[in-house]
Amino acid sequence: MATSTSTTTSPSLTTSTSTSTPSCVTATPGLHGYVPPEACNAKWAYNPSFAAAVAFALIFGIATLAHLALAILHRKPFCWVIVMAAAWEFSAFIIRALGSHNQQNTAYATASQILFLLAPLWVNAFVYMTAGRLVWMLHPEKKIWGFKAMSMGKWFVWLDVFSFVVQGAGGMMLNPGSDAKTMEVGKKIYMSGVGVQEFFILLFSALIVRFHVDALRLERQGLLGNGGLGKSGNWWKWLTYTLYAVLTLITIRIIYRLAEFSGGVDPADNQLPYKEGYALGLDAFPMALAITLLAILHPGVVLKGPESEFPSRKEKKAEKKARKEEKKRLKVAKKSGLAVDTGYSPVHSVSSNKGLVNDDVEMGRMGRQNGDVARF
Repeated sequence: MATSTSTTTSPSLTTSTSTSTPSCVTATPGLHGYVPPEACNAKWAYNPSFAAAVAFALIFGIATLAHLALAILHRKPFCWVIVMAAAWEFSAFIIRALGSHNQQNTAYATASQILFLLAPLWVNAFVYMTAGRLVWMLHPEKKIWGFKAMSMGKWFVWLDVFSFVVQGAGGMMLNPGSDAKTMEVGKKIYMSGVGVQEFFILLFSALIVRFHVDALRLERQGLLGNGGLGKSGNWWKWLTYTLYAVLTLITIRIIYRLAEFSGGVDPADNQLPYKEGYALGLDAFPMALAITLLAILHPGVVLKGPESEFPSRKEKKAEKKARKEEKKRLKVAKKSGLAVDTGYSPVHSVSSNKGLVNDDVEMGRMGRQNGDVARF
């Protein structure tokens, strides 16, 4: 605590000094409320560009509408996840545009920062969900390295949710009203969450590569699932390449964020936090490209037919019941000394798509297809 304090006032700055501890400078806001990032009342680490914010808001706004239309067109309820990704990015840049003309508004700065930092996690989750459905549709064993297709998507999505919570906790501590100690703790928490996210991405990438190798081998042997040999043709390969590209773009963004937060806060040593161009070029642009790629080659183009979606809870219960009844029938027949047909067909493989209820297995949601209203 300072023992004595003197205050000097000028047209642009009000500076508080102390004989025992230094204090920051409170600057008089200029045009649109801008103050230097080192000032006590700075809400932004740079002077945000209104034009850039509007441009990216337009890109993500179009992407949001496009993905919403594609989800409805292809009747894929699980695509609400990528709609959320685009919508969060859109909201982040709308708020940023407002904040660029009102830079002393803490709410604008905080909301924009949190949405911008967390939106990519939705893209990540969508990749996991799409890849799981690809494995389910195309791979005869419906699993990779012991990871069942349904469990693969579910567990990686929940790991992504864990990363989301950690990054969200760190992001909340990085708001302009926090003190230096809180900001430092927030950075470490956020970096931990980002690091965990990248670890999961690398692990999942290995599974996708294994699936790709298996699928190519099965295709040569004529054993690939209906999606690879039916109307989808070779589009599954292009969707797989798209997933590779999206995961690479997410990784670029993660490397940037790790470098930004680990480089310290001294502008002389680390310019990344203080130049908006880095955030736009190494975070916003990769995410805009990733979301655009997933619209150009939408999973709905490939994921077609009864095996393109995980069985619903209703179907799984019916299949389980059918297996029990089959075992009971065989047991009775064995006791009676009768020969019986032991053929068995899973319920979900022959179910009609009329009024079919699909579970969003990973996120615990359900949707109804073919004319019925979907609950996202």
